[in-house]
Amino acid sequence: MEYKDYYKSLGVPKGASNDEIRKAFRKLARKYHPDVSRNDPGAEDKFKEINEAYEVLSDPEKRQKYDTLGSNWQQGGGFRPPPGWQGRGAGRGQPGFDFDLGGTGFSDFFEQFFGGGRGHSPFGGGHPGQARGNDVQADIMVTLEEVVNGSIRSITLRDRSGSGAPKQFKVKIPKGVVDGQKLRLAGKGEMGHGGSRAGDLFLIVRYARHPDFKVKTGNLLFDLSLAPWDAVLGGQLQVPTLHGHVQIRIPAGSQNGQKLRIKGKGLPSSDGREGDLHVRLKVDIPKDISSEEKKLWEELRQTSSFQSGQDR
Repeated sequence: MEYKDYYKSLGVPKGASNDEIRKAFRKLARKYHPDVSRNDPGAEDKFKEINEAYEVLSDPEKRQKYDTLGSNWQQGGGFRPPPGWQGRGAGRGQPGFDFDLGGTGFSDFFEQFFGGGRGHSPFGGGHPGQARGNDVQADIMVTLEEVVNGSIRSITLRDRSGSGAPKQFKVKIPKGVVDGQKLRLAGKGEMGHGGSRAGDLFLIVRYARHPDFKVKTGNLLFDLSLAPWDAVLGGQLQVPTLHGHVQIRIPAGSQNGQKLRIKGKGLPSSDGREGDLHVRLKVDIPKDISSEEKKLWEELRQTSSFQSGQDR
């Protein structure tokens, strides 16, 4: 199995802080997002790679387990997990059943140790004594754009034992699919024995992290950087949505952390309803200013009726 160096994927040192990891992900995710790099044939794979890395390194528990795994890996050698290390191994509890699943957006390394679990699924399987094939379960990475529009994905299932040709099929990602939802593909799991029917394939939906938006139960949250004068005076600014940019009105006297709601620009649900986009205002204070700017700020301090420290 190929070891995945998630720190290298994000371009951060092993001792990087959570904030450094987050900033590195957002920078790379903006660069390689499929909607931005449509002319780059390798951008989609790179986007999935950095998403997988962030999925592990942004989670304290997963990151700790990953660091334990990494201590037993050396460049150029075959990867073996540390003795006694318990992952979510492929086919765990199913002797002789091991597979690769391509097209889900997650690597085999991730699925083996951090994924939703592979092998016999609790949602199916034959009765004792029957030779029905085992169900297969794995994660599938779904972008927020796919949630909005739906999509068709190509999936390949390979039995590592070498028995049988790889199975290729299409998976429909329905509009409004929910994070954690299980997509069932009947008969796409392990082949049955003695003429018995095949098992099923269960794909657990995992939302890909977006560089701009956070998901809040069907709604989206976007942090809008705001200049102090725009917060005080108000105005019109453009903000991105999953449907394209829209212009919103910033009320005069807006406060840091204040939220503005854009109706219907969130994520759709399976029943046809549309979530909202919440724009959170982040007033940014300039750190480096010219001598002319400093003079203007000084004049403002002298003339403004606003006084620091007052209870408002």
